[in-house]
Amino acid sequence: MSNNNNTPATGSRGRFVLLLAFGAFALGLDAYVMAGLLPQVADDVHASESSAGQMVTVFTLCYAVAAPVFAALLAGRSAKAVLACALTVFTLGNALTALATGLPLLLVARALAGIGAGLYSPMAAATAAGLAGQERRGRSLALIMGGMSIGTIVGVPLGVLLAEHTGWRGTLWLITGLGLLALVGMTTLPTATAAAPPALRERVRILADGRVGGIAVVSLLGGIASLGLYTYLAPFLTDAAHTTWTVGPMWAWGAGGVLGSLLIGRIVDRTHRPFAIVACILALLTAAHLALPVAAGSWALAVPLVVWGAAGWALQVPQQHQLIAAEPDQAPVVVALNSSAVYLGSAIGSALGGTIMAAGLAPASLPYCTAALALLALVLHLTVVRRPGRGQATAAQEEAPGPSAPVSR
Repeated sequence: MSNNNNTPATGSRGRFVLLLAFGAFALGLDAYVMAGLLPQVADDVHASESSAGQMVTVFTLCYAVAAPVFAALLAGRSAKAVLACALTVFTLGNALTALATGLPLLLVARALAGIGAGLYSPMAAATAAGLAGQERRGRSLALIMGGMSIGTIVGVPLGVLLAEHTGWRGTLWLITGLGLLALVGMTTLPTATAAAPPALRERVRILADGRVGGIAVVSLLGGIASLGLYTYLAPFLTDAAHTTWTVGPMWAWGAGGVLGSLLIGRIVDRTHRPFAIVACILALLTAAHLALPVAAGSWALAVPLVVWGAAGWALQVPQQHQLIAAEPDQAPVVVALNSSAVYLGSAIGSALGGTIMAAGLAPASLPYCTAALALLALVLHLTVVRRPGRGQATAAQEEAPGPSAPVSR
């Protein structure tokens, strides 16, 4: 992204970045609150929970796959125009979700919201980086990612609480209102031109590298295991813990997410061993999922929930470090590919979870399936990712600091 000549003052830049972070907060809330509302939504639209869970699938699938296509179509437009377009589609999608009376319209509405969210997120990060300048770029990117994580970790339980008093549609109207506020805020942004995104064949070329592809597959499996199970947390609790109370478990998962998000960056910076850290995180994720059915129904359930949340949110930071070390000249591209892999994994996870539940698997057994996927990710990490690329020393790559990149959850 390139700035125009009318560069805003430092104080204005900070205000603009906060506006961008506010939009990211709305995205984070919207992306995950539907998992907590799943039983209410399914009952209201007269669908099974496994069928209604596909609304998470279409949202994350459109986020991962369709959004880059729309980003390419809008290349060369001002960042202000792209952000406004993204928030318009996002807000429209949420308004339609609140109005949906049947599953088909609900799925279309979630697809629109996913396209808007996927278009907004990377453009907001690029705009924040351009506004901040080199000396404050990392902090600005962290604010954007922080807005999304706060929306997920804090906003989701509050959204579920609101739904208990106003119905699930009330929560969706709240998100629609947040989207409108963010859209109004975008009108105050300075005009800047968005850089053209890389061609699809360039993305394919980078993915063809064994090491990059391996890391992306590990992120994909991590998304399937962690975010896929989160979609069906409410049915799991009903079946395994015999409770419909989801707010407490969501707070526990969110508390782990806060810890993971806050601590992982410092751990990676101090140790410079992202490969080993990813291995530890995947091992913890596997153990946490295996412990969920065992601890269900007692206070001890909070422990695997916290560990699961921390591991799920912490995984992508060392993954990004490894990708940047593998392709230092294509850092923005590989980080974007990794983000798409995570959200594609979430879409696949929610789809698979709904499919196997519809086939007769008890929700209480879902964590065993996701634990197997996390274990597979660990095996691939220790084998495929460990292998160095052509003419590259793997250990040196991993320990070399890379260029500044967005901090993922």
